Amino acid sequence: MNINATYINIYNVCKRELWLHANQIRFEHTSDIVYDGKLIHEDSYPLRSSKYEEIEIDGIKVDYYDTKNKVIHEIKRSNKIEQAHEWQLKYYMYVFEQHGVTDVKGILEYPTLRKTQPVVLSDVDRDRIKEIIADIDKIISSEECPPLQKKGICKSCSYYEFCFTKEVEE
Repeated sequence: MNINATYINIYNVCKRELWLHANQIRFEHTSDIVYDGKLIHEDSYPLRSSKYEEIEIDGIKVDYYDTKNKVIHEIKRSNKIEQAHEWQLKYYMYVFEQHGVTDVKGILEYPTLRKTQPVVLSDVDRDRIKEIIADIDKIISSEECPPLQKKGICKSCSYYEFCFTKEVEE
């Protein structure tokens, strides 16, 4: 099973969403929040694409990579799920290392908040990423969708209606 950075991000938010997404049950295209994030990505740094590179390797697509300073820039809409963003960025750094690009640093950028967050990849993180990958593989290979777990973030999730709408028996 090919693990990608989206799986790493979603794993840190909701195991149920991870299973649904991996099994091609997707609602992101219906979400205003996802669309808003895409616009922020496209419009926040209009000159950046001439300065940095967008990189795609081994299932990841990095927003901007500063090859001179070895810094990955990852743009996010808000910091509500900052832990998931950090692990996504750490996974990018991990994949770069797997391809021989070492000493890479990361910066999470929240343009609407005017906030940046440096991210580093430690040996503990590398071990944790291996555990996360194994757990993701176990979850998405399962025949059963993980049970619903109500979280504060659920109401802004693109899967909200799918998870919380119940059929009414006649």
